[in-house]
Amino acid sequence: MKLYLFCCSTRIDLEDLERSFTGQNGCEVRVVSLPCSGKVDKLYLVKAFEMGADGVAVVTCGKGECRYLEGNLRARKRVETVDELLGEIGMGKGRVAVIQLGDCGVEQVIREIRNFRSGIERMPSAAPESANCEQV
Repeated sequence: MKLYLFCCSTRIDLEDLERSFTGQNGCEVRVVSLPCSGKVDKLYLVKAFEMGADGVAVVTCGKGECRYLEGNLRARKRVETVDELLGEIGMGKGRVAVIQLGDCGVEQVIREIRNFRSGIERMPSAAPESANCEQV
């Protein structure tokens, strides 16, 4: 199991986040620091799947707490677009998610990431079904 986490570095301690997943058997977590979650691009999210990710989460500031005003809202829209795309290509929806930082801080984020991971583990393989293509 491989997860990519794109995280807003202004509101969360990324070292705490990484430490909480270090040494977990069967799970590789890669944390990508962003100056704002609004900087995440759809191409970054898709590229993570190309690099073998089973799931991708974007950790955002709480609603109304983004220092760039709407970065967390832009991130959510981009995640929704990629989720739709994954459904269309046969990988299945639900492999990409937004996890919003709440009042409980990093502990709440860690719980939500673990729940996200559990949901992905119950899904079929991330590889899209091979299409029958005939050469023309």
